[in-house]
Amino acid sequence: MKKTDKLLENTIVKVLTQVCEESLETVDGFQWLTHLSGKSGVNYKDFPRYLTIICIFDNQSRVEKLLNSSDYDYLVKLIVEKLKSAGIQLPNATQQIKFDSEETCHFEHSGNWKRRLK
Repeated sequence: MKKTDKLLENTIVKVLTQVCEESLETVDGFQWLTHLSGKSGVNYKDFPRYLTIICIFDNQSRVEKLLNSSDYDYLVKLIVEKLKSAGIQLPNATQQIKFDSEETCHFEHSGNWKRRLK
């Protein structure tokens, strides 16, 4: 990994940690989030086009409620604004921010997030 790629990765982690901390306090059922930077591993060459943010909730019911609530707009806006403040602009935020649940991972991948996120 190039030094610039490592700096960018560190920036993403720092920004998303802030989003996570805020969301834990304000978004019902939110548990944690992660990011992927490419279809098969890190792809900084075509960044931020392949950056995907995945917000994890406790169960699928909370995800479904979120998608039909003002919390959805709040969470997407929070992610977009925090990344933008770090100089990272998502070209298609509604496609690049995804939602999942611990419950669904448990049922479909026996709780193995590494396998689920591949």
